[in-house]
Amino acid sequence: MSQPSRTSSLCSLGESLCLGGKYFHRYSHHRDTEGHKVSRRNKPPLLLSIFLLSHLVLAPVSNAQRQPSRNGAHSTTTREPFSSADRRIVERAIGATCAERIRDPSGSVPIDEMQARPSLPVSNPDAVTGQHRAERLLPATRKLVVNAIIQLAKDYDLYGSAAMQTKINLATTRVEAVRRVKPDVDARDNASVVLRDPRTIEFGTIFLAGLRSDEAMIGVLAHELTHIASGQPDSLKPLFRAIGRRAATRTGLRIQGQRAEELACDLVGALAVREYIKETPSWDPLPRRLARAFEHNCVDDDASDEDHLSPRNTIRALFALEVGLANEILGDVTLSGLRLRPNFDLVRDESVARDRFL
Repeated sequence: MSQPSRTSSLCSLGESLCLGGKYFHRYSHHRDTEGHKVSRRNKPPLLLSIFLLSHLVLAPVSNAQRQPSRNGAHSTTTREPFSSADRRIVERAIGATCAERIRDPSGSVPIDEMQARPSLPVSNPDAVTGQHRAERLLPATRKLVVNAIIQLAKDYDLYGSAAMQTKINLATTRVEAVRRVKPDVDARDNASVVLRDPRTIEFGTIFLAGLRSDEAMIGVLAHELTHIASGQPDSLKPLFRAIGRRAATRTGLRIQGQRAEELACDLVGALAVREYIKETPSWDPLPRRLARAFEHNCVDDDASDEDHLSPRNTIRALFALEVGLANEILGDVTLSGLRLRPNFDLVRDESVARDRFL
């Protein structure tokens, strides 16, 4: 059985034209740093093979000779503070997120379950509901993504130079140009964007039906908008690298290249959901609303590939980057006191309806 499909592009148009989000197993070609395809079947010449063999034989001796003294500090890399207590919080928050998904009537369908389901026609009621939700939320999500990208650039000390500010300004302009959500039966449990004409986000109908809350939909919309923001010029590549490095340091996972970009897009999505919650009070508890941004990653088949972390490691890396989010999902912190505040428009409408009934 193939690994879980991911939110990503249909790469039949080529990597330079297509890019997508998070859970797509067909994104399988590889590039070196200059963009050329790398063949895994190339064999090294005989002399190089002999050299490599001799290096492997002699390596233990030379390494033993170079072992540093145990006295004093030995690492030249300053690691950011991330304690064992933080790691425990992250793991507890993953469990709480996936437990909340089961309890929540609006919890998302995990992506491995989505993949196993038969295709849905565009006219399917759940897919239609998902499309309407995505179209309704797209304008607000564009603004949330712009703000999140700018804030992340400041947090990672990348907003100081005029050159980077120009890149980010161009990136946010591309986000503002996105106007359409297009359902696609063949895309199934994926979402994608075409960077050649980045004004549309294509959604598989299964994915539209499986994201059952505003928070979940905003997280995925924001992910795709961040790909569009970076665009063909790779405007946000320095930010993606910085986020990937910090996540790798805190988790011990390998997060480089496309993995860093996918994770950064997820991070923008999570921060966009957090801001959306601040702006839209609800009776739903804060931990439940925040959990919705991550619930589709609560899979049983936790597979990864060269370009993506596994779904559960994606949650792990996001909470490691933003431990505050993990604390909020655990209920240890309230977000601006909004946990128990009602949606006042909803309350007013319900009161009017009750008065008419009586």
